[in-house]
Amino acid sequence: MQVLQVQLEVGPDPAEVGRARRWARSRLAGSGIGEDEPLAEALVLIISELVTNAVVHTGCPAVLRMLFAAEGGVRVEVADASDRPPKPRHAQGDDTNGRGLELVDGLADRWGWQPEGLGKSIWCEVDRAPVAPASTVTPAAAAAPVSAVGSGVAVVPGSQGVPGFPVSPGRVSC
Repeated sequence: MQVLQVQLEVGPDPAEVGRARRWARSRLAGSGIGEDEPLAEALVLIISELVTNAVVHTGCPAVLRMLFAAEGGVRVEVADASDRPPKPRHAQGDDTNGRGLELVDGLADRWGWQPEGLGKSIWCEVDRAPVAPASTVTPAAAAAPVSAVGSGVAVVPGSQGVPGFPVSPGRVSC
């Protein structure tokens, strides 16, 4: 299995989240994932949430990595200098925050976290659904909404990731 890895260092400024989204869109397009594909939209939202969490909750720089598998899957990793595990929360009604990891859980096929250096890396993987040949798409299937959701996977403490996607070494220090 071939894997292409790209990474971006993100400063401790919340304005860096927009830069990370723009960078991710350009890397997705460069990998052959169209910006209007549901996969691209899901990945940009995941990246936005994970980078926001890293920057806001640590106040330190972070590293965003995207790994593209030859089979079409994409792994996103955000490493930061905090060794505190991520805490999924359940936002209530009018809450303006607390939904990030719920979104990641809903959009990613798998996700978890692992220690990395003196900090941690939160990772998620989104599989690229194979495109069916036009002759096999039924009218009912064509009308069905396309979605990248369906994980239900909880945080896996100390997980070493999923086979096929290497765990990347490295450290982010603040």
